[in-house]
Amino acid sequence: MSQALPIPHGLPTDRDAGPFNPPAAVTRLRADRPVSPIVFPDGHQGWIVTGYEALRALMADTRFSSRTDLAVMHTLEDLPDMPVIEEPSPQIPGVFIAMDPPDHTRLRRRLTGAFTVRRMRQLEDHIVEVVERQLDHLASLTPPVDLVAEFALPVPSLVICELLGVPYADRSTFQVNSAKFLIRDQPIEQKMVAYSALTTFLAELVVSKRADPGDDILSDLARQDGLSIEELTGIAFLLLLAGHETTANMLGLGTFALLENPEQAAELRETPDLMPDAVEELMRYLSVVDILYRYATEDIELAGETITEGSTVAISTLAANHDPYRFDNPDTLDIHRTARGHLSFGHGVHQCLGQQLARIEMRAGFQGLLRRFPTLALAIPAAEVKLRTDMNIYGVHELPVTWTGR
Repeated sequence: MSQALPIPHGLPTDRDAGPFNPPAAVTRLRADRPVSPIVFPDGHQGWIVTGYEALRALMADTRFSSRTDLAVMHTLEDLPDMPVIEEPSPQIPGVFIAMDPPDHTRLRRRLTGAFTVRRMRQLEDHIVEVVERQLDHLASLTPPVDLVAEFALPVPSLVICELLGVPYADRSTFQVNSAKFLIRDQPIEQKMVAYSALTTFLAELVVSKRADPGDDILSDLARQDGLSIEELTGIAFLLLLAGHETTANMLGLGTFALLENPEQAAELRETPDLMPDAVEELMRYLSVVDILYRYATEDIELAGETITEGSTVAISTLAANHDPYRFDNPDTLDIHRTARGHLSFGHGVHQCLGQQLARIEMRAGFQGLLRRFPTLALAIPAAEVKLRTDMNIYGVHELPVTWTGR
């Protein structure tokens, strides 16, 4: 295997290949060495996985831990300004996405009944109603309008608030603080202020649910024995963050992608039956949850490389979903593609619990938007759309759009 490329220092994040494709440096790494060494910002060497087959194998292998408390946090003598952390940070109660079995299994099992395919399909008509109401609101505005603020963010926020039993009137509290928490280079002190505000709000909410439960997921959890207030708060934090941030960014960035591919948008408008496959393709093409981390709990062979025990492994779902060995012409949006098998919802024990809910929201959102606004267009040049390259969940900060007629 070629080792011609130098070992990168830090993760390449510059979207120099366009707003929808992996950074050029990541594409070169995938072609040259799909499992490649990398030097992380604190100076320690780990790995980055960019190839589809390698990434799928890693996600299915529980020897690659999701526990962030196993992360390597140290400094080298030539990096004197980096902090030395003697002890790893403890696991956050309830945040099972950062846990391994059996802790992960115990908590995730509490939620499987809430997110079954059958239950999500029962919610579909209601989700369509939420989308239509928000489209009515959008139609009442005078363009240009920011589609993120007026449509992409409110729809999943309304849905997840209803499901969890979070008052929608409090959305500014969690939306502002979740956005601050997700800023990639935000100082840790500011991240913790945002996290503390979110968890304080949610802790008060779950205490009230335990005292006076309603007909919602958090109340169902609060009724169960064996979950502490801290665990309930962590679960609520995870579901609320994942439930609105990921889908909101898919709706915003997905609309941008469709507007940049007007022939495919027109075909979707004329043939709505194409929408389920189109959503899978948009998930593959955009991969808004891109960089994740795993930690090797023993020496592991992966794609011909030896990942030594204790190594940090960054994984790029965007690079894997654009792997030409798995998808033909991967840097092209193709709504006729059979994109199932993409890794945007993960794979293995950590596969996204709310994936069916997200699919329903995206189908309803894109379909309604294309139907109600057939002349929808960007109100600014595509190159001026502000991308969320500074965030842990990719998307657009704003999407100014316009349309003609009513």
